[in-house]
Amino acid sequence: MNCIIIDDEETARIIIKQLCLNIPSLEVVADFSNAMQAIKYLNNSTKVDLIFLDIHMPDFTGFDFIQTLKNPPKIVLTTSDSKYAIQAFEYSCIIDYLVKPIALPRFKKAIKKAQTEVSKENLAENAKNIKELNTVNNLYINIDRRLIKLDISSIYLIEAKGDYILVKTETKNYTVHSTLKKIEEKLPKKLFLKIHRSYIINVTKIIDIEDNSVLIKKEVIPVSRSNRPVLMKRLNLL
Repeated sequence: MNCIIIDDEETARIIIKQLCLNIPSLEVVADFSNAMQAIKYLNNSTKVDLIFLDIHMPDFTGFDFIQTLKNPPKIVLTTSDSKYAIQAFEYSCIIDYLVKPIALPRFKKAIKKAQTEVSKENLAENAKNIKELNTVNNLYINIDRRLIKLDISSIYLIEAKGDYILVKTETKNYTVHSTLKKIEEKLPKKLFLKIHRSYIINVTKIIDIEDNSVLIKKEVIPVSRSNRPVLMKRLNLL
């Protein structure tokens, strides 16, 4: 876990650094004598999993600091005053409250809590990413009142046919009552491009380009003059 230390006393920061050396999974990436420096760091840094935060600091208390953060990491308060413990746990990001001087066994207990909470968050984030990825990777089309799931990456061409569109995939073609505009809004822009008023192509499926046409599978698809510059920008040209 990446962590930072915020404490106006240099001795306190040194002690917490020494305690962190006893936990192989902890890496102190920065320490600060005031909250404002830490805020600037957090706004421009890579991910920080844990903050060791003093409550009593000049001009800007630990609680003031927490309230400036939109998505605070997990926080362990480190203080010589025990009277703020109840107030501390009104903040969901605060997972422990250590009273100075901090003994190593108590410190390890706090870190174990932090590791559990960070692991829970990582699992939740991974599950969210997988769900979003599955949503992005699939498209449902309505065929004869049935919803059919298509793997978006298998689509290589979509052609307008009057009030319908023809969706061509690696294994099968589907005629859908829709428009190119509607389906274009649902397709990932990094994969698909409208190259003509009647065609959307999967740019990863292009085999060849010649003049004002592209070859996909065995089909030659026209490219309109206005869309050709956009297509050429999307290609990885040597």
